[in-house]
Amino acid sequence: MTESNSLGGRFRRYARVSTAMGGIAARAAGEKYLGFKGDRARMASDLREALGGLKGPLMKVAQIMSTIPDALPPEFTAELTQLQADAPRMGWPFVKRRMTAELGPNWLGRFASFDHDAVAAASLGQVHRAIHPDGRALACKLQYPDMDSTVEADLSQLKIIIGLYRRYDGAIDPTEIHAEITERLREELDYAREARNMRLYRHMLRDEAGVHVPEPIADLSTKRLLTMTWLQGERLLTFVNHSPEERNHLAYNMFRAWYVPFYDYGVIHGDPHLGNYTVREDFSVNLLDFGTIRVFRPVFVQGVIDLYIALRDNDQERAVHAYDCWGFRDLSKDTIAVLNQWAKFIYGPLLEDRVRNIQEDLPMGGNQGRQVAEKVHQDLKAIGGVTPPREFVLMDRAAIGLGSVFWHLKAEINWFQMFHELIDNFDVDALARRQTEALTGVGLVPSDLGVG
Repeated sequence: MTESNSLGGRFRRYARVSTAMGGIAARAAGEKYLGFKGDRARMASDLREALGGLKGPLMKVAQIMSTIPDALPPEFTAELTQLQADAPRMGWPFVKRRMTAELGPNWLGRFASFDHDAVAAASLGQVHRAIHPDGRALACKLQYPDMDSTVEADLSQLKIIIGLYRRYDGAIDPTEIHAEITERLREELDYAREARNMRLYRHMLRDEAGVHVPEPIADLSTKRLLTMTWLQGERLLTFVNHSPEERNHLAYNMFRAWYVPFYDYGVIHGDPHLGNYTVREDFSVNLLDFGTIRVFRPVFVQGVIDLYIALRDNDQERAVHAYDCWGFRDLSKDTIAVLNQWAKFIYGPLLEDRVRNIQEDLPMGGNQGRQVAEKVHQDLKAIGGVTPPREFVLMDRAAIGLGSVFWHLKAEINWFQMFHELIDNFDVDALARRQTEALTGVGLVPSDLGVG
């Protein structure tokens, strides 16, 4: 069975949303022509209605956009966050066809057992439990049919969403945000690449006793089937009422899971969604789903540390250098001052050498972040706007996602010391060497990733 990014597949996808999206776009265009600002809340509600029936990548993209500060206005965010992440499971006839196409007609004999019903379903595929002939428990992730066409159609629809926003607001140019999400989503379709990502994470976190990464099973995997070892664990939210010591231990492991790869190798897990990790009885973390990872230029990581030091020491020149390392261009002093408002919010827990309850810095959880983001948004709009560079997008999203996790856990930690454990011996040239060796070791070519 051959699947491709077909014109027919894209057309069918377009047809499902074209009427609703076209109506929204026409109303926006008319409002602009007539010179008045329309009802963004109504437009956002219409947008969710148009997208709500799509159990696929556009839903996933909408959820990602809703977590990136200022990628969309708050009215859009409020509606898009209501989209549900769980897609309906595909039945056994689909599973048999897909598995036959990927592993051949005798595929079932390659497993000791294979569950007919999926245990999880998301926007691009579903997961089945199985048992390897050697007794290991397995998770088999099957991609839904015709996803190449679906993704390309949905990315085109995303342009319409972004276009609607830009009709109303010029504070943030989301062009690079769209470009970044487009590339990451296309990569996520390639399960062979995700297997290489998984091996990369097993290498980077090999010395972290508090973090576990599944092992991909090469002879039972293809571009559209990813078979890996099953990691048993419970959802993080089941641990929020444990003792402070246990919650802090869990928060520490989460911090190490995300940021050891970043500061040692310039790599980050780009989707800190609650469904992408589980927790063991000893409060160690199972890190899951490696379809969206981001590899950064070593100098970008240096910029993250430089901005921290600039904020700590009130060093304006160093802040300018940090933003330049990130890819911001031609920033005025006023623009840097506005961007620093957001940076101080993100870096806040790291700036003092003392134990801090995360809710001291985030007293209202996500709402506090939204209020800061809206203030930054208005100030940027007043001085002419800014274009966030591509590398900034998932880094910012990871920080917000992890902040939300720590907030749920009511974590009380010396964040300053935990951060300095990672950065005190930072050497950008050493990171570059480790990164190149690690990527090439798992078959990810640095030049293809825009690094090195």
